[in-house]
Amino acid sequence: MRKYFLLTERLGFSHWKKDDAELAYSLWGNKNVTKYLSASGTFTAGEVTERLKLEIDNEKIYGIQYWPVFELETGGFAGCCGLRPYKSSEKIYEIGFHLIPEYWGKGYGKEAAEAMIKYAFEELGAEKLFAGHNPDNTASARLLTKLGFIYTDDEYYKPTGLYHPSYIYEKINYNKVKGEAE
Repeated sequence: MRKYFLLTERLGFSHWKKDDAELAYSLWGNKNVTKYLSASGTFTAGEVTERLKLEIDNEKIYGIQYWPVFELETGGFAGCCGLRPYKSSEKIYEIGFHLIPEYWGKGYGKEAAEAMIKYAFEELGAEKLFAGHNPDNTASARLLTKLGFIYTDDEYYKPTGLYHPSYIYEKINYNKVKGEAE
């Protein structure tokens, strides 16, 4: 049984471990997941291993990663959602989420991202969150807009070789939304 450090109504956030290679491969080895993440649209087995190592290293160095997320009811691995350094000196983190296709279209991405936004601002003291997406990934564009991210510009993303629409979510906006909800 996985230990969770963060819970939502339906999801539990855990930590990547070295022995999570099978889970990592089920996510980043799935071409439906990676088609927007790299120029080739796929990750090799070596690239999946490197991605898992990167997430583990990010946790050790920065205390953050794109954490593995599990459905609480079934224990099923749903994908990952989390943070990585973006502009650390300005307390700006990049938020991201990658879900296994079986979990698409069911609100899991929004639920995980909302929890991560709260975590970033309330636990880590973030000032802003950055997000970007492949220009062909219209589902991510819709979700970021629903979450309250504001488009800023297109930023070059080396792994795809494309300019990705990029967004910012500011702490001041989070505080306004939070204040309205209370």
